[in-house]
Amino acid sequence: MNFDLRWPVGLMFSIFGLITSGVGIFGSQTLVAKSLGINMNLWWGLFMLAFGLFMLFMAWRKHGS
Repeated sequence: MNFDLRWPVGLMFSIFGLITSGVGIFGSQTLVAKSLGINMNLWWGLFMLAFGLFMLFMAWRKHGS
């Protein structure tokens, strides 16, 4: 079977990371104030984006060899 689960997982995390980061960048500052001044949407969005891109890279690297 030639199905690699890293492709859909990486794509899903990348899309969710972009959306969450966008909410963190363009969202309301009252949410930032409620979380002790830390923009949690931005940080978790960047983390999910980095994880998704890492999964896509690992799937691409395995596919290329």
